[in-house]
Amino acid sequence: MTDETTATFSRTDDDAELRRIARLIREDIVRMLATAGSGHPAGPLGMAELLTALYFNALRHDPADPAWPDRDVFFLSNGHTAPVLYSALARAGYFPVSELATLRRLGSRLQGHPERHALPGVESTSGPLGSGLSQAAGYAHVLQNIDHVKNRFVYTIMGDGEIDEGNVWEAAMFAGKYRLGNLIGFIDRNNIQIDGATEDVMPLTNVRAKWESFDWHVLEVDGNNVRAVVDAIRLGKAVSWAPTMIVANTVPGKGVPFMEYDHRWHGTPPSAAQAEQALEALKGGGLA
Repeated sequence: MTDETTATFSRTDDDAELRRIARLIREDIVRMLATAGSGHPAGPLGMAELLTALYFNALRHDPADPAWPDRDVFFLSNGHTAPVLYSALARAGYFPVSELATLRRLGSRLQGHPERHALPGVESTSGPLGSGLSQAAGYAHVLQNIDHVKNRFVYTIMGDGEIDEGNVWEAAMFAGKYRLGNLIGFIDRNNIQIDGATEDVMPLTNVRAKWESFDWHVLEVDGNNVRAVVDAIRLGKAVSWAPTMIVANTVPGKGVPFMEYDHRWHGTPPSAAQAEQALEALKGGGLA
């Protein structure tokens, strides 16, 4: 029987397998953060299905050749959610799963925010919030204007608190103007940010209407339903006349009852005892 703590996975369209991968990613996140003693649990736990849908279904990529010229490109804009990206990359085979235990250590390739070139498969250095959409839109625009490039897509994920940043909306205008049908964005709509609820800190109100007013094709899905996310990506890829924004409604801290919906877990790692409790909940909570 495969040892789940070290298992890697290939592309699949099997719902049960995708759910299993998402559960393992969550377990990795809890272990990483407890070992490191610092980091962000709520967002990464809520985003497990988004990264699972990308790296194990939708994304054209090759862990054996991270610079493959025909690959799709993914930019993690909310870089503090790095543990979910690191787990997805390791589970896909970009580097050993055992290396996840080095998160945030001095000299580790897995720092608190991803660094381009530090790890295979990381396309951009992310830290300053609000930059990922600009990077993704610029990349998509270049691909759009290279005659021989066909069927390459550019993806990015932003946090909902992140879209308080003004440069997000500059990129939104740019992508809408140039009808970047090869660009698919996600908003992790978990309704929290570090200081509290998004609607208390800086109300976002009707997120869908905002993006539609910038000439984006907008889909809204249950971001913790991996099949719904996979199907939304497929719909987005079929839209050639506009960029697509997928508003993914997620539960912060998903799968760990004492973390769910609580903004205080935005940037507070679990203790060893809390991690053990969280792992028990993930194994027995019906997420596999």
